[in-house]
Amino acid sequence: MRSIAIINQKGGVGKTTTAVNLGAGLAREGKRVAVVDLDPQAHATLHFGVDPRSARNTTYHLLTGDAQFASMWHTVDDGLKVAAAHLDLAAAEVELAGVVSREAILRDKLARISSDFDYLIIDCPPSLGLLTLNALAAVEDVFLPLQPHFLALHGLSKLMQTVGLVASRLNSRLRMAGVVLCLYESGTRLAGEVAGDVEEYFTHLRNEGPVWEHARLFSSRIRRNIRLAEAPSFGKSIFGYDASSAGANDYNALCSEVLSYYAGRSLVEGPRTTLAAPPAASMIEHRHAA
Repeated sequence: MRSIAIINQKGGVGKTTTAVNLGAGLAREGKRVAVVDLDPQAHATLHFGVDPRSARNTTYHLLTGDAQFASMWHTVDDGLKVAAAHLDLAAAEVELAGVVSREAILRDKLARISSDFDYLIIDCPPSLGLLTLNALAAVEDVFLPLQPHFLALHGLSKLMQTVGLVASRLNSRLRMAGVVLCLYESGTRLAGEVAGDVEEYFTHLRNEGPVWEHARLFSSRIRRNIRLAEAPSFGKSIFGYDASSAGANDYNALCSEVLSYYAGRSLVEGPRTTLAAPPAASMIEHRHAA
Protein backbone atom coordinates (compact mmCIF):
# COMPACT_ATOMS: atom_id res chain seq x y z
CA MET A 1 0.00 0.00 0.00
CA ARG A 2 1.28 3.44 -0.94
CA SER A 3 0.57 5.86 1.90
CA ILE A 4 0.59 9.62 1.37
CA ALA A 5 0.23 12.55 3.77
CA ILE A 6 -0.92 15.75 2.10
CA ILE A 7 0.34 18.59 4.25
CA ASN A 8 0.87 22.32 4.37
CA GLN A 9 0.86 24.45 7.50
CA LYS A 10 -0.81 27.20 5.46
CA GLY A 11 -4.53 26.90 4.74
CA GLY A 12 -6.29 27.70 1.50
CA VAL A 13 -3.65 26.27 -0.84
CA GLY A 14 -5.61 23.33 -2.26
CA LYS A 15 -4.68 20.69 0.30
CA THR A 16 -8.13 19.14 0.81
CA THR A 17 -9.07 19.62 -2.83
CA THR A 18 -5.96 17.63 -3.79
CA ALA A 19 -6.57 14.89 -1.21
CA VAL A 20 -10.16 14.39 -2.38
CA ASN A 21 -9.63 14.60 -6.12
CA LEU A 22 -6.37 12.68 -6.21
CA GLY A 23 -8.09 9.92 -4.26
CA ALA A 24 -11.13 9.96 -6.53
CA GLY A 25 -8.95 10.02 -9.64
CA LEU A 26 -6.86 7.05 -8.53
CA ALA A 27 -10.06 5.09 -7.81
CA ARG A 28 -11.23 5.86 -11.36
CA GLU A 29 -8.02 4.21 -12.54
CA GLY A 30 -9.05 1.00 -10.83
CA LYS A 31 -7.04 1.43 -7.63
CA ARG A 32 -8.37 0.63 -4.16
CA VAL A 33 -8.16 3.98 -2.37
CA ALA A 34 -8.77 5.13 1.20
CA VAL A 35 -8.88 8.79 2.21
CA VAL A 36 -8.40 9.53 5.92
CA ASP A 37 -9.64 12.94 7.08
CA LEU A 38 -7.38 14.08 9.93
CA ASP A 39 -8.47 17.74 9.86
CA PRO A 40 -10.92 18.85 12.60
CA GLN A 41 -12.63 21.06 10.01
CA ALA A 42 -13.75 17.82 8.29
CA HIS A 43 -13.61 19.44 4.87
CA ALA A 44 -12.59 16.23 3.07
CA THR A 45 -15.45 14.43 4.81
CA LEU A 46 -17.94 17.06 3.68
CA HIS A 47 -16.42 17.17 0.20
CA PHE A 48 -17.28 13.49 -0.20
CA GLY A 49 -20.86 14.13 0.89
CA VAL A 50 -20.50 12.51 4.31
CA ASP A 51 -22.11 14.23 7.31
CA PRO A 52 -19.56 14.10 10.18
CA ARG A 53 -22.43 14.10 12.68
CA SER A 54 -23.80 10.87 11.25
CA ALA A 55 -20.54 8.94 11.56
CA ARG A 56 -20.59 6.43 14.40
CA ASN A 57 -16.82 6.42 14.58
CA THR A 58 -14.51 9.14 13.29
CA THR A 59 -10.77 9.74 13.29
CA TYR A 60 -11.28 11.36 16.70
CA HIS A 61 -12.42 8.00 18.09
CA LEU A 62 -9.57 6.32 16.24
CA LEU A 63 -6.91 8.42 17.98
CA THR A 64 -8.46 8.78 21.42
CA GLY A 65 -10.29 5.46 21.85
CA ASP A 66 -10.42 1.84 20.80
CA ALA A 67 -12.04 2.39 17.39
CA GLN A 68 -10.45 0.69 14.39
CA PHE A 69 -10.62 1.59 10.72
CA ALA A 70 -12.86 -1.37 9.95
CA SER A 71 -15.71 0.30 11.86
CA MET A 72 -15.48 3.72 10.26
CA TRP A 73 -15.27 3.44 6.49
CA HIS A 74 -17.82 5.25 4.33
CA THR A 75 -17.98 3.96 0.76
CA VAL A 76 -17.96 6.96 -1.56
CA ASP A 77 -17.61 5.22 -4.92
CA ASP A 78 -16.28 2.02 -6.44
CA GLY A 79 -12.87 1.48 -4.95
CA LEU A 80 -13.01 4.63 -2.83
CA LYS A 81 -13.61 4.90 0.93
CA VAL A 82 -13.27 7.72 3.43
CA ALA A 83 -12.67 7.76 7.19
CA ALA A 84 -14.58 10.79 8.46
CA ALA A 85 -13.31 13.53 10.76
CA HIS A 86 -15.25 15.49 13.37
CA LEU A 87 -14.84 18.82 15.13
CA ASP A 88 -14.02 16.90 18.33
CA LEU A 89 -10.70 16.04 16.70
CA ALA A 90 -9.52 19.52 17.67
CA ALA A 91 -9.43 18.35 21.30
CA ALA A 92 -7.34 15.27 20.55
CA GLU A 93 -3.99 16.95 21.17
CA VAL A 94 -5.05 17.94 24.70
CA GLU A 95 -6.59 14.56 25.47
CA LEU A 96 -3.49 12.71 24.29
CA ALA A 97 -1.01 14.95 26.12
CA GLY A 98 -0.13 12.30 28.68
CA VAL A 99 -0.37 9.24 26.43
CA VAL A 100 2.85 7.31 25.82
CA SER A 101 3.83 7.08 22.12
CA ARG A 102 0.90 9.27 21.16
CA GLU A 103 2.58 10.16 17.87
CA ALA A 104 2.43 6.49 16.77
CA ILE A 105 -1.28 5.79 17.36
CA LEU A 106 -2.26 6.21 13.73
CA ARG A 107 0.71 4.20 12.48
CA ASP A 108 -0.21 1.22 14.65
CA LYS A 109 -3.83 1.22 13.51
CA LEU A 110 -2.94 1.67 9.85
CA ALA A 111 -0.75 -1.43 10.04
CA ARG A 112 -3.92 -3.54 10.32
CA ILE A 113 -5.25 -2.42 6.94
CA SER A 114 -2.02 -2.28 4.92
CA SER A 115 -3.19 -5.02 2.54
CA ASP A 116 -6.71 -3.64 2.05
CA PHE A 117 -5.83 -0.73 -0.24
CA ASP A 118 -3.46 0.25 -3.02
CA TYR A 119 -3.32 3.90 -1.97
CA LEU A 120 -4.03 5.61 1.33
CA ILE A 121 -4.23 9.42 1.40
CA ILE A 122 -4.32 11.44 4.62
CA ASP A 123 -5.68 14.98 4.56
CA CYS A 124 -3.81 16.75 7.36
CA PRO A 125 -4.80 19.93 9.23
CA PRO A 126 -3.09 23.23 8.34
CA SER A 127 -0.61 22.97 11.21
CA LEU A 128 2.41 20.96 12.32
CA GLY A 129 0.87 19.71 15.57
CA LEU A 130 0.21 16.22 16.91
CA LEU A 131 -2.34 15.30 14.23
CA THR A 132 0.09 16.03 11.40
CA LEU A 133 2.88 14.34 13.35
CA ASN A 134 0.75 11.18 13.58
CA ALA A 135 0.30 11.26 9.82
CA LEU A 136 4.01 11.76 9.13
CA ALA A 137 4.89 8.93 11.51
CA ALA A 138 2.51 6.60 9.67
CA VAL A 139 3.02 7.18 5.94
CA GLU A 140 5.71 6.65 3.34
CA ASP A 141 5.35 9.84 1.34
CA VAL A 142 4.58 13.53 1.66
CA PHE A 143 2.79 15.59 -0.98
CA LEU A 144 2.87 19.36 -0.58
CA PRO A 145 0.17 21.42 -2.36
CA LEU A 146 1.52 24.91 -2.88
CA GLN A 147 -0.02 28.08 -4.21
CA PRO A 148 2.52 29.85 -6.44
CA HIS A 149 2.77 33.02 -4.35
CA PHE A 150 5.73 34.26 -2.34
CA LEU A 151 3.89 34.08 1.01
CA ALA A 152 2.97 30.46 0.30
CA LEU A 153 6.68 29.72 -0.13
CA HIS A 154 7.64 31.37 3.12
CA GLY A 155 8.35 28.72 5.72
CA LEU A 156 8.93 25.94 3.20
CA SER A 157 12.33 25.13 4.68
CA LYS A 158 10.80 24.82 8.16
CA LEU A 159 8.29 22.34 6.82
CA MET A 160 11.09 20.37 5.17
CA GLN A 161 13.01 20.37 8.45
CA THR A 162 9.97 18.87 10.16
CA VAL A 163 9.78 16.12 7.55
CA GLY A 164 13.49 15.42 7.99
CA LEU A 165 13.25 15.26 11.78
CA VAL A 166 10.31 12.84 11.65
CA ALA A 167 12.23 10.68 9.18
CA SER A 168 15.31 10.56 11.39
CA ARG A 169 13.52 10.03 14.70
CA LEU A 170 10.13 8.41 14.14
CA ASN A 171 9.71 7.02 10.65
CA SER A 172 12.68 5.85 8.60
CA ARG A 173 10.34 5.06 5.68
CA LEU A 174 9.26 8.67 5.23
CA ARG A 175 10.08 10.36 1.92
CA MET A 176 9.31 13.77 0.46
CA ALA A 177 7.57 12.98 -2.82
CA GLY A 178 7.07 16.48 -4.12
CA VAL A 179 5.06 19.62 -4.68
CA VAL A 180 1.75 20.07 -6.48
CA LEU A 181 1.16 23.63 -7.66
CA CYS A 182 -2.49 24.55 -7.06
CA LEU A 183 -4.59 27.62 -7.83
CA TYR A 184 -2.21 28.09 -10.70
CA GLU A 185 -2.59 31.06 -13.03
CA SER A 186 -0.47 30.32 -16.07
CA GLY A 187 -0.76 33.86 -17.44
CA THR A 188 1.14 35.43 -14.57
CA ARG A 189 4.88 35.94 -14.43
CA LEU A 190 4.92 35.16 -10.69
CA ALA A 191 3.56 31.64 -11.19
CA GLY A 192 6.40 30.81 -13.57
CA GLU A 193 9.01 32.32 -11.26
CA VAL A 194 7.76 30.40 -8.25
CA ALA A 195 7.68 27.15 -10.22
CA GLY A 196 11.28 27.75 -11.24
CA ASP A 197 12.33 28.51 -7.66
CA VAL A 198 10.65 25.38 -6.31
CA GLU A 199 12.29 23.22 -8.98
CA GLU A 200 15.69 24.73 -8.15
CA TYR A 201 15.15 24.18 -4.44
CA PHE A 202 14.28 20.51 -4.81
CA THR A 203 17.12 19.93 -7.26
CA HIS A 204 19.44 21.08 -4.48
CA LEU A 205 17.53 19.20 -1.79
CA ARG A 206 17.79 15.85 -3.57
CA ASN A 207 21.50 15.83 -2.72
CA GLU A 208 20.85 16.20 1.02
CA GLY A 209 19.95 12.57 1.72
CA PRO A 210 17.60 9.67 0.95
CA VAL A 211 14.51 11.39 2.36
CA TRP A 212 14.71 13.87 -0.53
CA GLU A 213 16.13 11.78 -3.38
CA HIS A 214 12.77 11.31 -5.14
CA ALA A 215 11.40 14.78 -4.38
CA ARG A 216 10.10 16.64 -7.37
CA LEU A 217 7.86 19.39 -8.62
CA PHE A 218 5.01 17.57 -10.34
CA SER A 219 4.55 18.74 -13.91
CA SER A 220 0.75 18.82 -13.65
CA ARG A 221 -0.61 22.22 -12.67
CA ILE A 222 -3.96 22.55 -10.91
CA ARG A 223 -5.37 25.71 -12.43
CA ARG A 224 -7.72 28.03 -10.60
CA ASN A 225 -11.15 26.70 -11.61
CA ILE A 226 -14.63 27.61 -10.39
CA ARG A 227 -15.84 24.02 -10.78
CA LEU A 228 -13.30 22.89 -8.19
CA ALA A 229 -14.67 25.50 -5.79
CA GLU A 230 -18.29 24.45 -6.45
CA ALA A 231 -17.87 20.68 -6.14
CA PRO A 232 -17.65 20.46 -2.30
CA SER A 233 -21.07 22.09 -1.86
CA PHE A 234 -22.55 19.21 -3.85
CA GLY A 235 -20.67 16.58 -1.85
CA LYS A 236 -18.83 15.33 -4.91
CA SER A 237 -15.32 15.09 -6.28
CA ILE A 238 -14.62 17.09 -9.40
CA PHE A 239 -15.10 13.90 -11.44
CA GLY A 240 -18.57 13.38 -10.03
CA TYR A 241 -19.50 17.03 -10.36
CA ASP A 242 -18.12 18.00 -13.77
CA ALA A 243 -15.85 15.44 -15.40
CA SER A 244 -15.36 17.66 -18.46
CA SER A 245 -14.09 20.70 -16.52
CA ALA A 246 -10.57 22.06 -16.53
CA GLY A 247 -10.28 21.02 -12.89
CA ALA A 248 -11.11 17.41 -13.74
CA ASN A 249 -8.60 17.46 -16.59
CA ASP A 250 -5.89 18.81 -14.29
CA TYR A 251 -6.46 16.22 -11.57
CA ASN A 252 -6.70 13.46 -14.15
CA ALA A 253 -3.27 14.54 -15.41
CA LEU A 254 -1.92 14.57 -11.85
CA CYS A 255 -3.26 11.06 -11.20
CA SER A 256 -1.53 9.76 -14.33
CA GLU A 257 1.69 11.45 -13.24
CA VAL A 258 1.45 10.00 -9.72
CA LEU A 259 0.92 6.49 -11.08
CA SER A 260 3.96 6.88 -13.34
CA TYR A 261 5.97 8.33 -10.46
CA TYR A 262 5.34 5.29 -8.28
CA ALA A 263 5.89 2.87 -11.14
CA GLY A 264 9.31 4.43 -11.65
CA ARG A 265 10.14 4.45 -7.97
CA SER A 266 9.30 0.77 -7.63
CA LEU A 267 12.16 0.01 -10.03
CA VAL A 268 14.81 1.97 -8.13
CA GLU A 269 13.89 1.78 -4.46
CA GLY A 270 16.33 -0.05 -2.24
CA PRO A 271 16.86 -0.37 1.52
CA ARG A 272 15.76 2.75 3.35
CA THR A 273 18.01 4.71 5.67
CA THR A 274 17.44 7.77 7.78
CA LEU A 275 18.51 11.33 7.11
CA ALA A 276 21.52 12.51 9.06
CA ALA A 277 20.25 16.06 9.42
CA PRO A 278 17.45 18.09 7.84
CA PRO A 279 18.34 20.93 5.46
CA ALA A 280 18.97 24.12 7.37
CA ALA A 281 17.51 26.87 5.21
CA SER A 282 15.59 27.47 2.03
CA MET A 283 17.25 28.97 -1.01
CA ILE A 284 13.82 30.25 -1.94
CA GLU A 285 13.45 32.35 1.19
CA HIS A 286 16.98 33.74 0.87
CA ARG A 287 16.47 34.59 -2.76
CA HIS A 288 13.23 36.49 -2.24
CA ALA A 289 14.50 38.16 0.92
CA ALA A 290 17.50 39.57 -0.92
